[in-house]
Amino acid sequence: MEINNLLNTGVQGFQQATSRANQAAQEIASQSVKDASTESINQNDLTTSLVDLKVAELDAQANAKVIATASDLVGTLLDVTA
Repeated sequence: MEINNLLNTGVQGFQQATSRANQAAQEIASQSVKDASTESINQNDLTTSLVDLKVAELDAQANAKVIATASDLVGTLLDVTA
């Protein structure tokens, strides 16, 4: 695998995780606003959104590690060739 592909994969994965986290956060916020006016909380929707938010967080952390590893690899290759 080329280093550029590794970096691109990490960045794309991080962007997708960020998008999913934003969507889950928006669903949580809209559920909270809706529930405040109706006095009924749909626990399944809220729980699903919270789980989605946590999964997106873990996914973002994993992709950040991919980016860091690719960066370290580039640094090591530059050190070897220097």
